[in-house]
Amino acid sequence: MSTSFELSIEISEQYDFSKESLNKIEQNLWVKSQWPLVYFIQNDSIKVAYVGESTNASKRIQNHLANPERCKLNKISIIGSDKFNKSATLDIESSLIQYITAEGTYELQNGNFGLINHKYYQQDLYKNLFKEVWNKLIEKKIVTKSLNEIENSELFKYSPYKSLNEDQYNSVLEILDGLTSNTSNRIFISGSAGTGKTILATYLMKLLTTDVENERIEELNDDELREINYIKNFNKKYPNAKIGLVVAMTSLRESLEKVFKKVPGLKSSMVINPSETLKSKEKYDLLIVDEAHRLRKYKNIGWMGIFKKNNEKLGLDDTGTELDWIMANNKNQIFFYDSAQSIKPSDVDAIRFTDLLNEKSTLKIELKSQMRVKGGNNYIQFVHDLLHVERTEKNKYREENYELYIFENFCDLHTELIDRENEFGLCRMIAGYSWPWLSNPKLDPKPSPEVTDIELDGLKFKWNSTDKDWINSANAFNEIGCIHTTQGYDLNYAVIIFGKEINYNKEKGCIEIDSNHYFDINGKKGISDPESLKSYIVNIYKTIMYRGIRGTFIYACNKELKDYLKQHIETFKKDLPFRILRLEEVIPYINSIPLIDITAAAGKFSDLQIHSELTWVEPPFNISAKKGYFICKVLGESMNQKIPNGSYCLFKQYEGGSRDGKIVLVESTDIHDSDFGSGYTVKEYHSVKNISSDGWNHAVIILKSLSDNQEYSDIELTNDKLINFKVIGIFEKVISM
Repeated sequence: MSTSFELSIEISEQYDFSKESLNKIEQNLWVKSQWPLVYFIQNDSIKVAYVGESTNASKRIQNHLANPERCKLNKISIIGSDKFNKSATLDIESSLIQYITAEGTYELQNGNFGLINHKYYQQDLYKNLFKEVWNKLIEKKIVTKSLNEIENSELFKYSPYKSLNEDQYNSVLEILDGLTSNTSNRIFISGSAGTGKTILATYLMKLLTTDVENERIEELNDDELREINYIKNFNKKYPNAKIGLVVAMTSLRESLEKVFKKVPGLKSSMVINPSETLKSKEKYDLLIVDEAHRLRKYKNIGWMGIFKKNNEKLGLDDTGTELDWIMANNKNQIFFYDSAQSIKPSDVDAIRFTDLLNEKSTLKIELKSQMRVKGGNNYIQFVHDLLHVERTEKNKYREENYELYIFENFCDLHTELIDRENEFGLCRMIAGYSWPWLSNPKLDPKPSPEVTDIELDGLKFKWNSTDKDWINSANAFNEIGCIHTTQGYDLNYAVIIFGKEINYNKEKGCIEIDSNHYFDINGKKGISDPESLKSYIVNIYKTIMYRGIRGTFIYACNKELKDYLKQHIETFKKDLPFRILRLEEVIPYINSIPLIDITAAAGKFSDLQIHSELTWVEPPFNISAKKGYFICKVLGESMNQKIPNGSYCLFKQYEGGSRDGKIVLVESTDIHDSDFGSGYTVKEYHSVKNISSDGWNHAVIILKSLSDNQEYSDIELTNDKLINFKVIGIFEKVISM
């Protein structure tokens, strides 16, 4: 069976969209043969358009010409292909609606009802066909932005025009049925991170505020008709319905406000915080609550005075919560909820939601399909099992469509992230609260550029410089975000940094928390039970590990946790700039040089003659293999004036003679280098000698840093520290960076 086909897309000339041009339009090959096709009607002067599909385009266009709204448009293009079928045109139509809305050139007249992604034969191949359609639209200057550019935009990610999968679409029908029946005024939609809860919330907001009274039935398919009938019933029950989308998290709320401002029929004022539900003089007919697990109670918050006053308005004491405020001023509620994403003691207790869920009148719906992460539900389950130490499989996680790696060195990780950012965009670093926020602009509105918060293998970073839409802020790639600036957002690649507050106890076989290294004051204040704090912190790491669509890169500060994670996650191995030779190919120091890992040397330098114990590589063409030569990777910034971080360097085994002023690789049990750990370092060698009539000896050996970073200090060895000191090799040159 063929797994590909030749792409063949035609976009017609722009016909006048009028009754007078109908005969000409009907002569189009695809219209004339009643072939499945897609069409695009537009008016460039007012930047309004409509996207449709049909197998009887002539009749469909006649219907449009009888619609007063469509008659505001004046040009139509026919999009045809001999590869089109009914399923493909429905798919391409819904994709065009999504992308054109987010692209921003046109305001679409389309509603969002009936947008469902049906599965059909060779669906993956038609994704390439859609790319060709889009490229043709760019060629004709109908649109301007690339698909990648659109996909990384807020408007695309939170668009109410997203095509729903069957799981989501069936949930919409259940919700609409629940809202229009008299059986329940409370609906709970549960689902883990990435199941599309926010997408469903925005879809419902657009759907329920759409004017469907003038929709012509003959223009609609069965899915659209089904939803429109529900909307009409809802409008009869609640004329001029007052609807709000409640979002407790400031960052996500502001992002959604921007989206709603750009969508026809929606307003930014529809996105509200829990306090605003109390300000309305009339009850809401419906409140849709996204990320309900982040609603707060009167504990560990910075605005307790306002919180107390809001409770007093409702006659509540300090046990009142934002959940109570929402329940007090509306007729119907839809909660999107995931208990596993509760990450602070200020979050409303899970028991409150459990009580509501257990009421007989509550309609309960569960979303199961993973929409964000390309690793799917398998990845979600893997992360849960990994962080709860419940994974029984001995094999490491592998998924063809998902990149999951743990990195030994943060420099390598950062290099890979730069590559992904250049290719895909929207790649961000996220960490646990294991570092104080020294660069906090609230402490100093103009902090010095030299003030940083987090240092990892010589690289220094600041925490997120804003808590409002940090993901899309100008300097986000160069900063490190936290749970509060990333929860609810999608990324292409997420770097997850496990800080010093979380570790693994090998003897007990469990995750452990060190509260001394946890710097979220409001995240731990008042928690006396270590297991409760552990639960919050594990939830934080689970939640941020679900952010990456295409991949997740892991770095762990604590060795014990890193070793545990490496048992289950592939360690990233960067392609070497050398060819590793098979043992039978190796002729030592004739066609090969040993490659040695300094950080794991463990005496290997004394075994340079033992053929089978070493990794042998083919030297670059400009370097001759000589006895005593070996290659090491030099990490860190302590020698960056001479040796760039991460460079592979050629050394010659030291066999005596002067080494003063030379760059050397040394071994000593008294050395602890931040770049290499204990035992080894690469520095410039200097010696101060004691000379007497009996000879000379070293008074002090200075191992000098050659770095642009002044924080690197020299290492001085005197007296007993000189006993175990040994020069291993003399630096020759950098051979690969």
